[in-house]
Amino acid sequence: MANDLLFGIQTNGIKHADADPMPDVRTRFRMVKEAEVFDYVDKTPDPDQVEDFKAGSAETGLPIRAGGWFYELGGDEGLLERNVKLGAELGSLVHNTQIKLRHADGHVVTDDEVMAAYLDAAELGDRYGCMPCFEVHVNMWSEDFPRVATVARMVEARGVEFNMTLDHSHVIFKIDNPHEQKIFGTDAKVASGELVLNPFRPGNVIEEWVTSGWVKHCHARAAIPNNPKNTLAHHPDGSVGRGIQYPFKRPKPGEYHAEWDETLLEPWKEGIRILMRHHASDPKAKLGQISTEFIPNPDYGGGCTYSLFEQAIACVGWMRETWAEIRAGA
Repeated sequence: MANDLLFGIQTNGIKHADADPMPDVRTRFRMVKEAEVFDYVDKTPDPDQVEDFKAGSAETGLPIRAGGWFYELGGDEGLLERNVKLGAELGSLVHNTQIKLRHADGHVVTDDEVMAAYLDAAELGDRYGCMPCFEVHVNMWSEDFPRVATVARMVEARGVEFNMTLDHSHVIFKIDNPHEQKIFGTDAKVASGELVLNPFRPGNVIEEWVTSGWVKHCHARAAIPNNPKNTLAHHPDGSVGRGIQYPFKRPKPGEYHAEWDETLLEPWKEGIRILMRHHASDPKAKLGQISTEFIPNPDYGGGCTYSLFEQAIACVGWMRETWAEIRAGA
Protein backbone atom coordinates (compact mmCIF):
# COMPACT_ATOMS: atom_id res chain seq x y z
CA MET A 1 0.00 0.00 0.00
CA ALA A 2 1.11 3.54 -0.70
CA ASN A 3 1.05 4.53 2.97
CA ASP A 4 3.22 1.67 4.18
CA LEU A 5 6.16 2.67 6.33
CA LEU A 6 9.42 0.73 6.65
CA PHE A 7 11.94 0.93 9.48
CA GLY A 8 15.68 0.54 9.08
CA ILE A 9 18.98 1.25 10.79
CA GLN A 10 22.00 3.33 9.86
CA THR A 11 24.88 0.86 9.94
CA ASN A 12 27.20 2.97 12.13
CA GLY A 13 24.77 2.16 14.94
CA ILE A 14 25.00 -1.61 14.56
CA LYS A 15 27.32 -2.06 17.50
CA HIS A 16 27.15 -2.01 21.26
CA ALA A 17 29.37 0.24 23.42
CA ASP A 18 31.46 2.83 21.61
CA ALA A 19 34.70 1.19 22.77
CA ASP A 20 33.69 -2.16 21.25
CA PRO A 21 35.17 -2.89 17.83
CA MET A 22 32.82 -2.28 14.93
CA PRO A 23 31.60 -5.66 13.64
CA ASP A 24 32.45 -6.42 10.04
CA VAL A 25 29.84 -5.60 7.42
CA ARG A 26 28.36 -9.06 7.00
CA THR A 27 28.17 -9.57 10.77
CA ARG A 28 26.25 -6.32 11.04
CA PHE A 29 23.77 -7.51 8.43
CA ARG A 30 23.28 -10.73 10.39
CA MET A 31 22.76 -8.78 13.63
CA VAL A 32 20.06 -6.70 11.96
CA LYS A 33 18.37 -9.77 10.49
CA GLU A 34 18.39 -11.62 13.81
CA ALA A 35 16.88 -8.64 15.64
CA GLU A 36 13.71 -9.22 13.57
CA VAL A 37 12.50 -5.61 13.80
CA PHE A 38 14.26 -3.88 10.87
CA ASP A 39 13.22 -3.85 7.21
CA TYR A 40 16.46 -2.52 5.70
CA VAL A 41 19.86 -0.97 6.34
CA ASP A 42 20.92 2.60 5.59
CA LYS A 43 24.43 3.31 4.31
CA THR A 44 26.54 4.66 1.49
CA PRO A 45 29.51 2.32 1.84
CA ASP A 46 33.13 3.22 1.24
CA PRO A 47 34.41 1.91 -2.11
CA ASP A 48 36.27 -0.97 -0.45
CA GLN A 49 33.08 -2.11 1.33
CA VAL A 50 30.67 -2.12 -1.59
CA GLU A 51 31.00 -5.82 -2.36
CA ASP A 52 30.59 -6.75 1.30
CA PHE A 53 27.42 -4.67 1.47
CA LYS A 54 26.06 -6.38 -1.63
CA ALA A 55 26.90 -9.79 -0.16
CA GLY A 56 25.39 -8.96 3.22
CA SER A 57 22.21 -7.75 1.60
CA ALA A 58 21.95 -10.86 -0.57
CA GLU A 59 22.63 -13.23 2.34
CA THR A 60 20.04 -11.70 4.64
CA GLY A 61 17.45 -10.39 2.21
CA LEU A 62 17.78 -6.92 3.77
CA PRO A 63 17.77 -4.16 1.16
CA ILE A 64 20.06 -1.13 1.33
CA ARG A 65 17.12 1.21 0.96
CA ALA A 66 18.91 4.47 1.81
CA GLY A 67 22.35 6.01 2.20
CA GLY A 68 23.93 9.39 2.74
CA TRP A 69 26.96 11.63 2.99
CA PHE A 70 28.00 15.27 3.54
CA TYR A 71 29.17 17.69 0.85
CA GLU A 72 30.98 20.99 0.42
CA LEU A 73 29.63 23.16 -2.36
CA GLY A 74 32.26 24.12 -4.88
CA GLY A 75 34.25 20.93 -4.39
CA ASP A 76 32.16 17.80 -3.83
CA GLU A 77 29.68 17.87 -6.70
CA GLY A 78 31.42 14.94 -8.41
CA LEU A 79 31.32 12.96 -5.15
CA LEU A 80 27.58 13.54 -4.85
CA GLU A 81 26.99 12.17 -8.33
CA ARG A 82 29.13 9.10 -7.62
CA ASN A 83 27.28 8.42 -4.39
CA VAL A 84 23.83 8.86 -5.92
CA LYS A 85 24.82 6.51 -8.75
CA LEU A 86 26.18 4.00 -6.20
CA GLY A 87 22.98 4.28 -4.19
CA ALA A 88 20.94 3.39 -7.25
CA GLU A 89 23.26 0.45 -7.92
CA LEU A 90 22.68 -0.81 -4.36
CA GLY A 91 18.91 -0.36 -4.64
CA SER A 92 18.60 2.78 -2.51
CA LEU A 93 15.63 5.04 -3.14
CA VAL A 94 16.97 8.07 -1.26
CA HIS A 95 20.35 9.63 -0.54
CA ASN A 96 20.50 11.67 2.65
CA THR A 97 22.40 14.82 1.71
CA GLN A 98 24.10 17.17 4.17
CA ILE A 99 25.31 20.45 2.71
CA LYS A 100 28.07 22.09 4.74
CA LEU A 101 27.63 25.61 6.01
CA ARG A 102 30.66 26.96 4.16
CA HIS A 103 31.52 26.88 0.48
CA ALA A 104 34.89 25.53 -0.63
CA ASP A 105 36.16 29.11 -0.86
CA GLY A 106 35.21 29.76 2.78
CA HIS A 107 32.06 31.90 2.57
CA VAL A 108 28.76 30.87 4.14
CA VAL A 109 26.64 29.33 1.41
CA THR A 110 23.73 31.48 0.28
CA ASP A 111 20.13 30.41 -0.21
CA ASP A 112 20.59 30.80 -3.96
CA GLU A 113 23.62 28.50 -3.87
CA VAL A 114 21.79 25.86 -1.84
CA MET A 115 18.81 26.10 -4.17
CA ALA A 116 21.04 25.65 -7.23
CA ALA A 117 22.76 22.68 -5.56
CA TYR A 118 19.37 21.16 -4.81
CA LEU A 119 18.17 21.57 -8.40
CA ASP A 120 21.34 19.87 -9.65
CA ALA A 121 20.95 17.09 -7.07
CA ALA A 122 17.31 16.53 -8.00
CA GLU A 123 18.36 16.15 -11.62
CA LEU A 124 20.82 13.46 -10.54
CA GLY A 125 18.05 11.76 -8.60
CA ASP A 126 15.80 11.69 -11.64
CA ARG A 127 18.65 10.40 -13.79
CA TYR A 128 19.73 7.54 -11.55
CA GLY A 129 16.58 6.72 -9.58
CA CYS A 130 17.98 7.56 -6.13
CA MET A 131 16.68 10.89 -4.83
CA PRO A 132 18.89 13.23 -2.76
CA CYS A 133 17.09 14.51 0.34
CA PHE A 134 18.61 17.58 1.99
CA GLU A 135 18.90 17.01 5.74
CA VAL A 136 18.23 19.26 8.72
CA HIS A 137 21.50 18.98 10.62
CA VAL A 138 23.86 20.91 12.91
CA ASN A 139 27.05 22.32 11.39
CA MET A 140 25.27 22.54 8.03
CA TRP A 141 23.42 25.37 6.26
CA SER A 142 20.14 23.94 7.61
CA GLU A 143 21.02 24.48 11.28
CA ASP A 144 19.58 27.95 10.71
CA PHE A 145 16.15 26.35 10.62
CA PRO A 146 14.08 29.06 8.88
CA ARG A 147 16.37 28.78 5.86
CA VAL A 148 14.96 25.32 5.13
CA ALA A 149 11.50 26.66 4.27
CA THR A 150 13.02 29.56 2.35
CA VAL A 151 15.04 27.26 0.10
CA ALA A 152 12.21 24.75 -0.21
CA ARG A 153 9.86 27.43 -1.52
CA MET A 154 12.50 28.76 -3.87
CA VAL A 155 12.84 25.25 -5.31
CA GLU A 156 9.08 24.80 -5.60
CA ALA A 157 8.78 28.18 -7.33
CA ARG A 158 10.88 26.67 -10.10
CA GLY A 159 8.50 23.75 -10.50
CA VAL A 160 10.67 21.17 -8.73
CA GLU A 161 9.62 19.06 -5.77
CA PHE A 162 11.62 19.64 -2.58
CA ASN A 163 12.69 16.52 -0.70
CA MET A 164 14.27 16.62 2.74
CA THR A 165 15.42 14.31 5.51
CA LEU A 166 13.91 15.09 8.89
CA ASP A 167 16.22 14.52 11.85
CA HIS A 168 14.32 16.42 14.50
CA SER A 169 16.79 15.54 17.25
CA HIS A 170 18.65 18.61 15.95
CA VAL A 171 15.57 20.70 16.78
CA ILE A 172 14.62 19.05 20.07
CA PHE A 173 18.01 19.41 21.76
CA LYS A 174 17.92 23.18 21.24
CA ILE A 175 14.66 23.63 23.20
CA ASP A 176 15.40 25.42 26.51
CA ASN A 177 19.11 25.29 25.60
CA PRO A 178 20.57 28.82 25.99
CA HIS A 179 24.02 27.91 24.66
CA GLU A 180 22.71 26.21 21.53
CA GLN A 181 20.14 28.90 20.87
CA LYS A 182 22.85 31.54 20.55
CA ILE A 183 23.89 29.89 17.27
CA PHE A 184 22.34 31.69 14.27
CA GLY A 185 20.41 33.92 16.65
CA THR A 186 17.94 31.15 17.36
CA ASP A 187 17.09 32.68 20.74
CA ALA A 188 15.96 35.94 19.12
CA LYS A 189 13.93 34.07 16.50
CA VAL A 190 12.23 32.05 19.23
CA ALA A 191 11.55 35.16 21.31
CA SER A 192 10.01 36.99 18.35
CA GLY A 193 7.82 34.03 17.38
CA GLU A 194 9.52 33.62 14.01
CA LEU A 195 10.66 30.15 15.03
CA VAL A 196 8.76 27.67 17.23
CA LEU A 197 10.83 24.71 18.38
CA ASN A 198 8.39 22.98 20.74
CA PRO A 199 6.47 20.34 18.75
CA PHE A 200 3.49 20.64 21.11
CA ARG A 201 2.96 24.30 20.13
CA PRO A 202 1.01 25.41 17.03
CA GLY A 203 3.14 26.55 14.12
CA ASN A 204 6.21 24.62 15.22
CA VAL A 205 8.96 24.14 12.68
CA ILE A 206 8.73 20.33 12.61
CA GLU A 207 5.06 20.51 11.75
CA GLU A 208 5.77 23.17 9.10
CA TRP A 209 8.27 20.93 7.33
CA VAL A 210 6.05 17.86 7.57
CA THR A 211 2.74 19.37 6.54
CA SER A 212 4.38 21.21 3.66
CA GLY A 213 5.00 17.78 2.17
CA TRP A 214 8.78 18.06 2.12
CA VAL A 215 9.82 15.07 4.25
CA LYS A 216 10.74 12.04 2.15
CA HIS A 217 13.20 10.39 4.57
CA CYS A 218 13.67 10.45 8.33
CA HIS A 219 16.47 9.71 10.80
CA ALA A 220 15.26 8.68 14.25
CA ARG A 221 17.72 9.41 17.05
CA ALA A 222 16.23 10.32 20.41
CA ALA A 223 17.10 13.62 22.06
CA ILE A 224 15.56 15.75 24.82
CA PRO A 225 15.22 19.51 25.41
CA ASN A 226 18.50 20.97 26.67
CA ASN A 227 20.05 17.55 26.07
CA PRO A 228 23.07 16.90 28.34
CA LYS A 229 26.35 17.66 26.63
CA ASN A 230 28.32 14.54 25.81
CA THR A 231 31.17 14.99 28.27
CA LEU A 232 32.44 11.50 27.45
CA ALA A 233 33.78 12.53 24.04
CA HIS A 234 35.79 15.45 22.70
CA HIS A 235 36.42 17.05 19.35
CA PRO A 236 40.00 17.63 18.12
CA ASP A 237 39.87 21.18 19.54
CA GLY A 238 39.12 19.77 22.99
CA SER A 239 35.45 20.78 23.13
CA VAL A 240 32.97 18.23 24.43
CA GLY A 241 30.21 16.74 22.30
CA ARG A 242 27.20 18.99 21.74
CA GLY A 243 24.80 16.35 23.06
CA ILE A 244 22.28 15.35 20.38
CA GLN A 245 21.53 11.82 21.57
CA TYR A 246 19.65 10.47 24.59
CA PRO A 247 19.09 6.80 25.38
CA PHE A 248 15.62 5.76 24.26
CA LYS A 249 15.31 3.04 26.86
CA ARG A 250 16.60 3.13 30.42
CA PRO A 251 20.36 2.44 30.44
CA LYS A 252 21.81 0.16 33.07
CA PRO A 253 23.41 1.81 36.12
CA GLY A 254 26.62 3.58 35.09
CA GLU A 255 25.94 3.35 31.35
CA TYR A 256 24.93 6.99 30.90
CA HIS A 257 26.73 10.06 32.22
CA ALA A 258 23.59 11.94 33.27
CA GLU A 259 20.25 11.26 34.93
CA TRP A 260 17.77 9.47 32.67
CA ASP A 261 14.08 10.36 32.66
CA GLU A 262 11.77 8.73 30.14
CA THR A 263 9.20 11.55 30.35
CA LEU A 264 11.74 13.96 28.83
CA LEU A 265 11.50 12.03 25.55
CA GLU A 266 7.92 13.20 24.92
CA PRO A 267 8.82 16.18 22.68
CA TRP A 268 10.98 13.94 20.48
CA LYS A 269 8.23 11.33 20.35
CA GLU A 270 5.73 14.01 19.37
CA GLY A 271 7.92 14.87 16.39
CA ILE A 272 7.60 11.27 15.22
CA ARG A 273 3.85 11.34 15.83
CA ILE A 274 3.50 14.53 13.76
CA LEU A 275 5.32 12.82 10.90
CA MET A 276 3.33 9.60 11.18
CA ARG A 277 -0.05 11.33 11.45
CA HIS A 278 0.69 13.25 8.28
CA HIS A 279 1.93 10.17 6.44
CA ALA A 280 -1.13 8.13 7.42
CA SER A 281 -3.43 10.63 5.72
CA ASP A 282 -1.13 11.92 2.97
CA PRO A 283 -2.55 11.11 -0.48
CA LYS A 284 0.96 11.43 -1.94
CA ALA A 285 2.44 9.15 0.77
CA LYS A 286 5.86 10.58 0.08
CA LEU A 287 7.61 9.26 3.18
CA GLY A 288 8.75 5.68 2.64
CA GLN A 289 11.01 4.85 5.55
CA ILE A 290 12.50 5.87 8.89
CA SER A 291 16.08 4.92 9.78
CA THR A 292 17.25 4.78 13.38
CA GLU A 293 20.57 6.53 13.91
CA PHE A 294 21.96 5.99 17.40
CA ILE A 295 25.62 6.58 16.63
CA PRO A 296 28.97 6.86 18.46
CA ASN A 297 30.31 10.19 17.17
CA PRO A 298 31.33 12.89 19.74
CA ASP A 299 28.18 15.01 19.37
CA TYR A 300 26.05 11.91 19.81
CA GLY A 301 27.05 8.74 21.69
CA GLY A 302 30.83 8.91 21.64
CA GLY A 303 32.26 7.22 24.73
CA CYS A 304 28.96 5.57 25.61
CA THR A 305 28.82 2.23 27.40
CA TYR A 306 25.14 1.55 26.69
CA SER A 307 24.39 -0.50 23.57
CA LEU A 308 23.71 1.65 20.52
CA PHE A 309 22.14 -1.34 18.80
CA GLU A 310 19.79 -2.16 21.67
CA GLN A 311 18.67 1.48 21.78
CA ALA A 312 17.83 1.30 18.07
CA ILE A 313 15.86 -1.91 18.56
CA ALA A 314 13.85 -0.36 21.40
CA CYS A 315 13.19 2.77 19.37
CA VAL A 316 11.92 0.81 16.38
CA GLY A 317 9.68 -1.25 18.65
CA TRP A 318 8.04 1.94 19.92
CA MET A 319 7.78 3.42 16.41
CA ARG A 320 6.11 0.28 15.06
CA GLU A 321 3.55 0.32 17.88
CA THR A 322 2.94 4.04 17.41
CA TRP A 323 2.58 3.69 13.64
CA ALA A 324 0.07 0.84 14.07
CA GLU A 325 -2.03 2.96 16.45
CA ILE A 326 -1.93 6.04 14.23
CA ARG A 327 -2.70 4.10 11.08
CA ALA A 328 -5.64 2.34 12.75
CA GLY A 329 -6.97 5.72 13.88
CA ALA A 330 -6.61 7.22 10.44
